[in-house]
Amino acid sequence: MALRFASLGSGSSGNGLVVERGRTRVLLDCGFTLGDTAFRLGRLGLVPGDLAAILVTHEHTDHLGGVARFARRHAIPVHLTRGTALSLPLDFPASLVRFVDPHAAFEVDELLVDPFPVPHDAREPVQYAFSDGDARLAVVTDLGMSTPHVEEKLTGCDALVLECNHDAGLLERGSYPRSLKDRIGGRFGHLDNAAAAAIVARIDCSGLEHILAAHLSKENNRPELAVQALAGALGCEASWIGVSTQDEGFAWRGV
Repeated sequence: MALRFASLGSGSSGNGLVVERGRTRVLLDCGFTLGDTAFRLGRLGLVPGDLAAILVTHEHTDHLGGVARFARRHAIPVHLTRGTALSLPLDFPASLVRFVDPHAAFEVDELLVDPFPVPHDAREPVQYAFSDGDARLAVVTDLGMSTPHVEEKLTGCDALVLECNHDAGLLERGSYPRSLKDRIGGRFGHLDNAAAAAIVARIDCSGLEHILAAHLSKENNRPELAVQALAGALGCEASWIGVSTQDEGFAWRGV
């Protein structure tokens, strides 16, 4: 398996995902503390020095919160859009910053990285697809709705990590204030289970080897609801759908 990936954890308390191709490993987002990030990498058999780069999707704390300290401590280059970079500390070393064009693929050593813009309430948010020239992985969290461009990037993937943030009914009946419910459920918020399933139903999943529900809300979702929605869209057994959890993420998978 030339391309493999694993999650450090996924949810509103912190996100991080490692993609590996040969000797090249990148960390997608880092929403954990310095020590917790190292601990979670260790569970995957990695140390910070194994990382060639950190890629950032957007500036919200659960994605960017641990990036600056971790990158500075271990001298790791950080790839992010100019809009997202506005949230880096003013004293963050410019030598570690690599600006991302949301419409231009780039290489990190042996890994091809393909960013694409998404609708989310951030300055210049992107999500990413990864390829070794053969297999393709797409990771898509933190978007309020799909777009034709997003679905173009997801179609034909070998592996997909897809946001299933909330169940619309649980969100509506939950304890969040109305303003927060409207933000989460809005066009620039987060995908609910049904919206994620609808994306899967529209794209070409004929070569899909792995699909994992990610960024699940602890209060407004249940893993079994996300799994049921995706399995229904794919017409597969529920046991085939994976879930990325907040505490454990998920272990290595390869394509």
